Amino acid sequence: MTPIERFSSGGPWEAAAGYSRAVRVGSLVFVAGCTATDADGNVLGGSDLHAQARYALANVAAALGLAGAELADVVQTRIYVTDIGRWEEAGRAHAEVFGEARPVTAMVEVARLLDPRMLVEIEAIAYVTSAAA
Repeated sequence: MTPIERFSSGGPWEAAAGYSRAVRVGSLVFVAGCTATDADGNVLGGSDLHAQARYALANVAAALGLAGAELADVVQTRIYVTDIGRWEEAGRAHAEVFGEARPVTAMVEVARLLDPRMLVEIEAIAYVTSAAA
């Protein structure tokens, strides 16, 4: 039986909402939605959607690292934006971060995120062939 490993970043909402930042089951790593927040829950990037997407993807990378994965292992992302008219800003950040290791993705407009200053949230699924972390 494959063990389920759960990882926390220590972020302020994980315990309050009862979720893990990342979960690894064998070769699969699932990363919860990441936003442009720091360890104290401060929203970074202001009204710059591109900057917020870069911060969110840095948080995705950090969560992957907890579970023994990296950005090159990501096979799928989901990008939630509060204004689809600004999709190119989030898309550009995604392209910059993933380079040639392009995962499949979907971008969806949502009415709002947890904090009204948040403009983007990104989830990821990775496939790793190395031993569990």
